[in-house]
Amino acid sequence: MPRSARLDMPDLLQHVIVRGIEKRNIFLKDEDREFFVGRLSALLQETEALCFAWALLSNHVHLLIMPTQGTLARFMRRLLTSYAAYFNREHNRTGHLFQNRYKSIVCEEEPYLLELVRYIHLNPLRAGLVNDLSGLDSYPWSGHAVLMGKRRLDVQEQKEIFSRFGNKVQKARSSYRQFIADGMKAGRRNELVGGGLKRSLSKNVEEKEWGSFDERILGSGEFVDSLQQHELLRDRIISPISFSALLSRVAAFLDLPVEAIVRHGKAKPVSEARGLVAYLAIRELGFKGIEVGKELHLTSSGVSLALRRGELLIRCKPELSKVLG
Repeated sequence: MPRSARLDMPDLLQHVIVRGIEKRNIFLKDEDREFFVGRLSALLQETEALCFAWALLSNHVHLLIMPTQGTLARFMRRLLTSYAAYFNREHNRTGHLFQNRYKSIVCEEEPYLLELVRYIHLNPLRAGLVNDLSGLDSYPWSGHAVLMGKRRLDVQEQKEIFSRFGNKVQKARSSYRQFIADGMKAGRRNELVGGGLKRSLSKNVEEKEWGSFDERILGSGEFVDSLQQHELLRDRIISPISFSALLSRVAAFLDLPVEAIVRHGKAKPVSEARGLVAYLAIRELGFKGIEVGKELHLTSSGVSLALRRGELLIRCKPELSKVLG
C-alpha cells in the first residue's frame, strides 16, 4: 500500500518519531546525543520552529515541534542527514541509520499539547533508562530536564508550557512535575499516535458517532475536517519551489541538460535523474503523482517505478538530498 502524503505546512503541531534501522541503536555514547541536540538546537534557532518536547532513547527519538517557516520535511531532512553523516563518520560505519522515513502526526493543540508533552517526556522512564521520577528530572536527554531547570536549552519552549500551570515559574514547575507524576501509571497510550478519535473510542460506539478520522492526524473530527477541507491539503501542499525549478536544480546538480531528464531516454544517469526528480517532488515537496507524470511524460506505473528508483538512490547516496538545499 502506498504511504499517505504528509500533512506538512507551517504552524501545525507535529509529533515526530524517528527510529533506527532494524531497531538498532542510533546513540552509542553521550557525545552522539550531544551532537544531535546541538544540531536540533541550531536548526530550531535558524528556522524559528517551536519545540515543546523531545526525548532521546537508545534506538529512537520523539519530537513535538511546530515549524513556523517552510516545511517539516526540509527541517527533518537537514537534521537527520547531518546526524547520519556524523554517526557514520564517528563510528566508522556505512549504510542507512534510520528506519525508512520518520513518522509524523499532526496534532490538535487542545486538548493534546500537554498530553503529548507528558507522553514524550515519560519515555525514558518507560524505557527503563531511569528508575523513578527523580531520575527523570535529571535525565539530560529529554525536554523534561529543561523544564525542571536541570538542563539549559534556550530554544525549547518553556513559557508556553508553564503558562498552563501557573503565573510564577516555581509554582508552575511544581504543578507540571505533579502532572508528569500523575501520568506515570498510564503506560503506552495508543490514542496519542494518530487516527483522529477512532482509536480512543469504545468498540461499542457506533461508527456513525466516530466523526472524521485520519491516521495522520490526532484530533477531533472537526479538526480533521478543517484540515481535509483546507485548500492546501485537499489538492496538494504548495511547494516552496516550482516543478521547473526542481528540474533545473537536479539537472545542474547531476550535470545533465533538463531536456534529457524529461525525454524517455534509458541511459542510467538520465533514468536516475528522473527517479530523483520523482522522489523529491512527491515525497519532499508534496506534488501528486499525476502531476509528476504529466511533467515527465510518464504513465502512472512509470511514476511508481521512478519513485522507487529515486528512493533507492537517496538511500545509497543521501548527499543527493542536498539538491533542495
